[in-house]
Amino acid sequence: MARDRGGVPNRLLFTLTLGTVLNPLNSSMIAIALVSVQREFEVSIATSTWAASGFYLAAAVGQPLMGRLADRLGARRLFIAGLVLMGVTSALAPLAPTFGWLLAARVAQAVATSAAFPCAHILIRAAATGPARTPPASALATLSVASSASAALGPVLGGLLVAVAGWEAVFLVNVPITLVGIVLAARILPRVATNAGPRLGVRELDLPGIALTTIALSTLIVLVLSLAEEPHWWLLPVVAAAFALLIWREFAVDEPFMDIRGLVTNRALGVVLVQQGGINLVFYCVFFGLPMWLEHVRGFGPEAVGLLVLPMTVLSIVVIPLTVRAIRRHGPARTLVLGVGLLFLATLAVQVLGDTTPVLVLLGIAVLLGIPNGVNHLGLQTMLYAAAPPDRAGAVAGLFQTFRYLGAISATSVLGVILERDLSSRGMHHVGFVMTGVAAVLLVLTVAITFRPRPLR
Repeated sequence: MARDRGGVPNRLLFTLTLGTVLNPLNSSMIAIALVSVQREFEVSIATSTWAASGFYLAAAVGQPLMGRLADRLGARRLFIAGLVLMGVTSALAPLAPTFGWLLAARVAQAVATSAAFPCAHILIRAAATGPARTPPASALATLSVASSASAALGPVLGGLLVAVAGWEAVFLVNVPITLVGIVLAARILPRVATNAGPRLGVRELDLPGIALTTIALSTLIVLVLSLAEEPHWWLLPVVAAAFALLIWREFAVDEPFMDIRGLVTNRALGVVLVQQGGINLVFYCVFFGLPMWLEHVRGFGPEAVGLLVLPMTVLSIVVIPLTVRAIRRHGPARTLVLGVGLLFLATLAVQVLGDTTPVLVLLGIAVLLGIPNGVNHLGLQTMLYAAAPPDRAGAVAGLFQTFRYLGAISATSVLGVILERDLSSRGMHHVGFVMTGVAAVLLVLTVAITFRPRPLR
């Protein structure tokens, strides 16, 4: 079987990629269908947006849950189960009689697609032939490229499907993808040893921990989302109490769902998760904010906005092969220092945005903002691979994705708070100040961790 440089079989990598693209594809593709959904079910615009927000919320909670189950039940089994659930849900969603049923289908989609990424990390780790703690950068780069490309192409594909066949097509397009994925997964994915027996009991699953994690993350996300319009400050004590109970519970049990003790003792892993959240906050401020500014302030049409933002996505993909080489030569930590440094410099370019900024300058800014995204995304994945305990690789990979969603949701709140009051070039400059501040903190943290003095022996 052909293998890439990291020792991961190409057929295995293709199958895993087919599953992992479904989450970013369906998280972005729905944006174009929201207007049609709103008209079909005769709901308000605010209500229709829950088809997107509900997906993010369910995925943020579902990722660590699916990762935990993958560690305990087996990555192959859960990967296939996720594809089956995704296919069935996508086939039934167009038959939803009410918006509530459609929202339930979106939640099921989020849970189903949450299985692929943590399962992929487990299976890649099992297949890699290099040293145990050395990340197979080429294999992880393939997942990174596929994820970035599918998220970027989601709105384009969604627009085409809605125009040709209506909002139902946004769901039905997943059916053939999942069918192919199920066939390939059943034939190609290996069975990997788990850290649990064939039967998983309530004690091992830690249902109270799962419930507290769900409550804590859900209330936190709803609170953050509410900051853009009418803050639900009454949720603040609920969030604090939920996290306090979660920490107390997970320290008290031998088999915690959320291994907080492990996160405290494993500083490298904790830093990776913080970096993941911060980097995605900065990225999504650009990804969501720049198109809003281009359309509402500069007056560009949707087609022109897509073309102006496209270099950001293209460059984030183009730099990944160079990032692979840098990681092999200098290691993921030093490569991430470069990526975060470039991110800090790129955020300064937001201050150049103005009502008369030439188109070529706008394209150049998009390029500058796209380069560090590719470097950081792959750099963080490789650092995660090296820092994650092998017996909890799935749970840690799921938590890694949760922090991506937390960063994205925080970005929408930043944009809502600032641009709701001042959707102008000055407002974008204020967003840029936030981005630069976060990037500066991340740069200091990354440099301090990477170049900290080693104790004398």
